[in-house]
Amino acid sequence: MHQMTLAEIARGLADKKFSSEELTKVLLARITQLDPQLNSFISLTEELALKQAKAADVRRANGESGALLGAPIAHKDLFCTQGIRTSCGSKMLDNFKAPYDATVVAKLAAAGAVTLGKTNMDEFAMGSANESSWYGAVKNPWNLEHVPGGSSGGSAAAVAARLLPAATATDTGGSIRQPAAFTNLTGLKPTYGRVSRWGMIAYASSLDQGGPLARTAEDCAILLQGMAGFDQNDSTSIDEPVPDYSASLGDSLQGLRIGVPKEYFSAGLDPRIAELIQNSIKELQKLGAVIKEISLPNMQHAIPAYYVIAPAEASSNLSRFDGVRFGHRCEQPKDLIDLYKRSRGEGFGPEVQRRIMVGAYALSAGYYDAYYLKAQKIRRLVKNDFMAAFNEVDIILGPTTPNTAWKLGAKNSDPVAAYLEDVYTITANLAGLPGLSMPAGFVDGLPVGVQLLAPYFQEGRLLNVAHQYQLNTDWHTRTPTGF
Repeated sequence: MHQMTLAEIARGLADKKFSSEELTKVLLARITQLDPQLNSFISLTEELALKQAKAADVRRANGESGALLGAPIAHKDLFCTQGIRTSCGSKMLDNFKAPYDATVVAKLAAAGAVTLGKTNMDEFAMGSANESSWYGAVKNPWNLEHVPGGSSGGSAAAVAARLLPAATATDTGGSIRQPAAFTNLTGLKPTYGRVSRWGMIAYASSLDQGGPLARTAEDCAILLQGMAGFDQNDSTSIDEPVPDYSASLGDSLQGLRIGVPKEYFSAGLDPRIAELIQNSIKELQKLGAVIKEISLPNMQHAIPAYYVIAPAEASSNLSRFDGVRFGHRCEQPKDLIDLYKRSRGEGFGPEVQRRIMVGAYALSAGYYDAYYLKAQKIRRLVKNDFMAAFNEVDIILGPTTPNTAWKLGAKNSDPVAAYLEDVYTITANLAGLPGLSMPAGFVDGLPVGVQLLAPYFQEGRLLNVAHQYQLNTDWHTRTPTGF
């Protein structure tokens, strides 16, 4: 049962081959047995899961249907879940139980999805390796000595190890797509504003976006269908009709114009990954796609711009964690200043502290124009590059990451080296565009992902291309040994 995709689970439940309760018990037992190797979960919600599964079975017995009705999933541990710990991977929120459900959690629950638990993540979503979590590093099921990617590494590792069919995740600079590439999954970052951020604890408010992680594009379409939509509680949510993402999966790729940026194939890209990307291009050409070389000239400036904007927003967002209202509070503070200093110093880990300090510096009176304002100007140039490119092509294709997953601890002494691994993913967040990573092969036994980018609100186009590719390749069907 654990090998089934979301789509297969939906068909099995509809055909009464098994119940949601039976499936939920199987997966909960599997998580208990195998997750100690991975550390992909922070909290298991067994009581809630069984309650939701039984309710889903009753709804089906009463004639209801739906692809997510009775389907087991998990939530990245920054989506607020009522009465359940929502930690953000941080000691700061280790004792925080959310008083309400995030919109994404509420929407998926209403659709009948069963929540198995909350997945591990880089602390406050800050990281590319899932090593900054206060609950310990997550391990990659393809090689337990390697990272699963971050910050949604817990969701990625759990799905890749077949502990569950799909999970929610978030992407601020590549945190859905990069873990998907590292663990042989399909991961989709929707257009900024497509999925509500209400109840999703913020890292960088103008960059964060929730999305699905699953094994196939078909499953991502199912999960995104349940997540997407306008939310009046979120001022950044966009009131745009949500199409039926599954309906367009079978569309032909004949005549589809695919742009391949020349800047993607620079000296920093592992040549073995470059070869796999070229192979994926050839597969899409066989399906009727037309390839065109394009240019994204400001891509080289994206990483420095991102690592000014994101920490600046983080320093503002995380100022609320002060030891006063909720979260970690130090013991016996001498006065208010001592309370602030020690609560934040004890509650936040090194990577979060580093980014808060960088952000506060960039926003300070003497440096705002030199750093933050300049970074925002570069952001606009990056967006303009994409707008010009999409006048010529329908989607953009390239590698998701320049290298495969590195060994645990390999980049801990050099944070900038880890930042540079986000070179291909960050631009989509700066521009607010939808992006998808799908499996494209292996290098030294570790998965490689190919990234697709599309114009605003064209998630359906990305899912269609990925689905057609997956009908003609089998990379996404490979399972890590031992799982």
